[in-house]
Amino acid sequence: MRRPVAAEPTLEAVEAAASDAPPASPDAILIRRTMAEIEPVADKVTSYFYALLFVQHPDLRALFPASMDTQRDRLFKALLTAAKHVDDADILTEYLSHLGRGHRKYGTMPDHYPAVGECLLSALSRYATSSWSKETEEAWVRAYTAISQIMIDAAAENEAVAPAWWQAEIVSHELRTPDIAVVTVRPDQPYPFLAGQYTSLETPWWPRVWRHYSFASAPRSDGLLSFHVKAVPAGWVSNAMVHRARPGDVIRLGGPSGSMTVDHATRNGLLCVGGGTGIAPIKALVEDVAQHGIRRPVDVFYGARSDHDLYDIDTMLRLEQEHPWLSVRPVVANGPTGRGGASSVTGQLPDAVRQYGPFREYDAYLSGPPGLIRSGVDALVGVGIPADRIRHDSIEELVSAGD
Repeated sequence: MRRPVAAEPTLEAVEAAASDAPPASPDAILIRRTMAEIEPVADKVTSYFYALLFVQHPDLRALFPASMDTQRDRLFKALLTAAKHVDDADILTEYLSHLGRGHRKYGTMPDHYPAVGECLLSALSRYATSSWSKETEEAWVRAYTAISQIMIDAAAENEAVAPAWWQAEIVSHELRTPDIAVVTVRPDQPYPFLAGQYTSLETPWWPRVWRHYSFASAPRSDGLLSFHVKAVPAGWVSNAMVHRARPGDVIRLGGPSGSMTVDHATRNGLLCVGGGTGIAPIKALVEDVAQHGIRRPVDVFYGARSDHDLYDIDTMLRLEQEHPWLSVRPVVANGPTGRGGASSVTGQLPDAVRQYGPFREYDAYLSGPPGLIRSGVDALVGVGIPADRIRHDSIEELVSAGD
């Protein structure tokens, strides 16, 4: 039996929690003053932080990818966000624990944290000249000490139950369109995850460059995992996975992440909206509902630019034929479409959802590019779904995984 995987709060959840927080502590007030001062020059602060880190601690450079374009902002922004919300103990502990576990795949060790903290404070003191003081520095030291300890403890606990990464051999590689591949892999040991989650993936051709991809199926008895990968311009990982990877190649997987999972304690219907390769986790959710054997309505809106881009429509229509509780509606922006039959819709995905609403007794799931997530949330609220019943991957993660 697979062990359930707890969902983690995202940077967005940490930010949202701040609005409900009690009055800020003295340390939090000082930290937020620093944040306000450096915000207009955040790029310079970030660049200085990494330059200092790599000059003073050159051994740490090997933990980072050759190109810092994507990685550059993530660690620094995560540290600043955590410090800013240092009073929000519960959600911060969950968020930082997830971060600590995830950093294991980079080779992060406990003795790396003091070096990062030292360079963080140096960068802040250089650019926050108006708000920096002895009291401010002490507040940041206390905050960073707490932050790093939570991450170190979480990594140590995780090390006892899971590897830092999984080796996974590619067993099939199917090119569905010139730029979309369905890739199936076999992990070297059991990989526990939930339908609707995603993982980070590293190819042998771009070491230390990790990108996020959703699982395209529910957990399978044979242990195989599938991903839908679209090659994007200048996408190192995506182009390698679509155009270079072949059966027999070995990739690495980080641990599972994401909270876009099905609540099997309720009989609510599921409204699933997937655009492009965002249909991958939607397919996994449908399989998950089917495996649990509880009949509940599932409405899927599958969006694509054109009929040709509905690369997985045959799979979704086959599932619809097998399960009377499932309804699949292809939505093509540039119609017409003949692949989805009479249920096909021409237009934008959010408009199609509004056309078929309301869905007040449904839980909603959104998957696709960041723009779709933003417009989709508005559309779902508009068809009667409360915001707390709308699930999607963190936009923060989606932006960073654009490759």
